[in-house]
Amino acid sequence: MKVVILCGGKGTRIRELTENIPKPLITLDGRPLIWHIMNVYYQYGFNDFILPIGYKGEKIKEYFINSPWINSDLIIDNREGNFKITLLRGLDKWRITFIDTGEETMTGSRIKKIEPYIEDDEFMLTYGDGIADININKLLEFHREMGKIATMTGIKARSQYGILEVTDGIAQRFAEKPEMDQIINGGFFVLRKDIFKYIDDEDGNCVFEKEPLEKLVKDKQLSVYIHDGYWIAVDTYKDYVEINKNWNSIKKKIYKNED
Repeated sequence: MKVVILCGGKGTRIRELTENIPKPLITLDGRPLIWHIMNVYYQYGFNDFILPIGYKGEKIKEYFINSPWINSDLIIDNREGNFKITLLRGLDKWRITFIDTGEETMTGSRIKKIEPYIEDDEFMLTYGDGIADININKLLEFHREMGKIATMTGIKARSQYGILEVTDGIAQRFAEKPEMDQIINGGFFVLRKDIFKYIDDEDGNCVFEKEPLEKLVKDKQLSVYIHDGYWIAVDTYKDYVEINKNWNSIKKKIYKNED
């Protein structure tokens, strides 16, 4: 099954880090964010990826072309005049299709442009800036049980502020960034090919999170898989600082394959 990771946006809200690189190449623990996202899927056996690229997409290609020797111990042997490189670590065993979908293209239009490369009836989709300790197998199982065109992963929202409960001028309770009733889009979709019928690609201006998802909701074709574990979207520099600060504990959650 194909896994599509949207990674063509400009990342304007995190311009401190994306002036010279696309957001999916922001580094965490010596590896780019996109690599960690791919490994979320890889540990569940999904290794065939499509990357719709755009802004500075050539740098994403360069990373994956160069990563076998950059990220491996190696031997260069030219003693007999026959230049030979031997890698001393195993390679990432995945297949990546890079599709240039344009710098200004919106999310829905990017998805529409990769339609010719989707061979099976189902495929997965996520964003190139979100990471979670989500169980991909359970997500897929839920999608098939619900029998809808699309399944979105829902995340219980948290307030960005501390909340006070006050009675007669006296604080009764304080909650730091409490969980709220709202459910937000956490990415990590499973989609049937019928999704392409919901995407009207108007000169690259179709936003997936607007009309296509709104149509799916109207048609009762969007199921929601609630993820109660760890999730973060690296949308701002503050998010980046937070994920780096807590990376040692985060990676223990993400890199586990438990059913």
